[in-house]
Amino acid sequence: MKKHTHDFVNSYDGFVGFGLDRQTDEDSLVVYLQKFSDDELASTLKKRMSDEEINQIVDLIHRLMHNHFSEDEYHTLFLKDDHP
Repeated sequence: MKKHTHDFVNSYDGFVGFGLDRQTDEDSLVVYLQKFSDDELASTLKKRMSDEEINQIVDLIHRLMHNHFSEDEYHTLFLKDDHP
């Protein structure tokens, strides 16, 4: 059974862009992130990125999770495991 989903990008039919309003920004962010994590796109991009670019993305993701997730949320939402 799949643990990860990317359903929003497939069903969203609203405007994709930034700066209009908070809701559109949030929805557009999810669309961008789900498109960015597409297997074919990620596989192509990772081979073209420099070590520095990879580290910048990893650092940003770690910082965002550290700032916005509790330890339980990190385990549940990111790792998809059962954390006591």
